[in-house]
Amino acid sequence: MPRPEQLRPFRFAVNLTAAATDEDWRTKCRRAEELGYDVILVPDHLGKIAPFPALVAAAEVTERPRLGTFVLNAGFWNPALLAREVATVDALTGGRLELGLGTGYVRSEHDGAGLPFGSPGERVDHLRRTVEELERLLSSADHVPQPVQRPRVPLLIGGIGNRMLRLSAEHADIMAFTGATLVPGNTTGKLIPTTAEQLDERVARYLHLAEGRKEPAELNLLVQTVVVTDDREAVATPFLHRLPDLTLQQALDLPIMLVGTVDEIVAQVLAQRERYGFTYLTVLEASMEAFAPVMARLRGQ
Repeated sequence: MPRPEQLRPFRFAVNLTAAATDEDWRTKCRRAEELGYDVILVPDHLGKIAPFPALVAAAEVTERPRLGTFVLNAGFWNPALLAREVATVDALTGGRLELGLGTGYVRSEHDGAGLPFGSPGERVDHLRRTVEELERLLSSADHVPQPVQRPRVPLLIGGIGNRMLRLSAEHADIMAFTGATLVPGNTTGKLIPTTAEQLDERVARYLHLAEGRKEPAELNLLVQTVVVTDDREAVATPFLHRLPDLTLQQALDLPIMLVGTVDEIVAQVLAQRERYGFTYLTVLEASMEAFAPVMARLRGQ
C-alpha cells in the first residue's frame, strides 16, 4: 500500500452507462453534480451512448465535476484521430477532461464493428502504441487542435494483467483496477470478480512496478454493486449462484461489492483505502443514489 503521506483525498465518480434522450441525459448529469460526484464518466461500448459527445453535453449543464471516459476501447480508435478528439473535447469542456483507456475485452463488439480483436498481447501492444502516440502528438506545439490542460490531459489506464500494470506504472496518472477478469473463452464480456486476496497481489505488483515514479499515481477501483441494507447476508446470498467458488463471507469481502448500512460501507471503504490505497472510487449508474450518503460521510476523511 502507498505510504499515508502519499494518499490523496477521496474522489468519487459515477459511470453513466445507460443511453438516454437529450433531456434525460442532461438531467442525469445535473443530478450527479447535485449529489456531489467529483467526476462524471462514460463507457465505450457499442449499444451505449457515444462517449465524447456525451461528455460535451455533460459539460454544458454542469460546472464542477470533471468528465472522463471509463474507459475507451483502444481497439476502436486510431491514435491520430483520437488525439484530435481528446484535444477538442478538452477545449470544449474547459479543461475538465480525464482520458481513460483500456484494451477492450468484448470480442462481439469488435465483430459487430468489423474490427480485428486480436490476442490479449496484441491488444496490449496496440494500447501501448496508442498511449505513446497520444503523448507525442498532444505534447507537440504543432498539434492542431491544442488541449487546454498542461502538461497533458490526465491519463487513466484500466486493467489488472501484468503488462497492463507495467504500462500503467510507466504512463498513467491514474491506475484503475478492474476488480474482475474475463471468463476464459467468453466473447460477450462476462467477468468474474477478483477476490480480496487476489487484489492484494495485483496492487502489490503494481506498486513494485511503480517504485521509480516521481509522483505516485491515483489508485482507482470500479465498484460493481452498492446496496444500503441492514441485512448484508440476505443481499449477498443471491449472488452466490454466480460465484460458486466463494463462501458467503468471501462474497461479502469482495472489494467490488459494498453492502451494508451506511456506517458499514463507510468502514469498508476506509478499510480498503488502508489495505490497497484506493482513494478514487467509481460506482455504476445504478448505484448513484445509493452511494451518495456514503460519499457524503467520507468527505474529508
